[in-house]
Amino acid sequence: MSAGRRIAAEALGTALLLAVVIGSGIMGERHAGGNVAIALMGNTLATGAALVVLIGVLGPLSGAHFNPAVSLVFALRRELSPAMAGGYVLAQTAGAVAGVLLAHAMFGEALWQVSAKLRDAPGQALSEAVATFGLLLTILGALRFRPGFVPAAVGLYITAAYWFTASTSFANPAVTLARCLSDTFAGIAPSSAPAFIAAQLAGALAAWALAGWLFAPEAEAASA
Repeated sequence: MSAGRRIAAEALGTALLLAVVIGSGIMGERHAGGNVAIALMGNTLATGAALVVLIGVLGPLSGAHFNPAVSLVFALRRELSPAMAGGYVLAQTAGAVAGVLLAHAMFGEALWQVSAKLRDAPGQALSEAVATFGLLLTILGALRFRPGFVPAAVGLYITAAYWFTASTSFANPAVTLARCLSDTFAGIAPSSAPAFIAAQLAGALAAWALAGWLFAPEAEAASA
């Protein structure tokens, strides 16, 4: 697969993912009558469903990372070259911003915004570490034992993580940065983003370290 097609798949997939995240948040808030739980449910179901489809369709092209934390772990596993990982991260970030702008355009919102939604509680940063840790374990475990289940596994995990974490599971540095540009239901204030991103990277690295031991073929052979 050519590098250009792989990078294009990452940009496209991340753009569509952010269009879903922001767009479903706007739609949910507009039609929930002030009920935040209903708005969040709409946001959750749309995001989880979209992930299954996007990973299933674009995974054969690029691996469907759509997430710098995922690309970092695959680079550390030497399954992605540093140069390609850098290309992925740039494509993911640009695609995420494009997806936010697309969602704003579809719903008649101002294209360029800055979120005022503070997410500064310590528990929210912890939640991002937990959410990203779980996401990477889900991906690496499914790849190890049930590769065909990866799209559904990721979609189901994120659907659950929206509700069991205090942060609603961003679990993605590119998503976090892009959501700073949307003063809507799914936004995050720029001042809250650094703690989220640091926690996401910490969670991803912890999952990489554990998965290297937990899912190693040697462990399976030793227990036989």
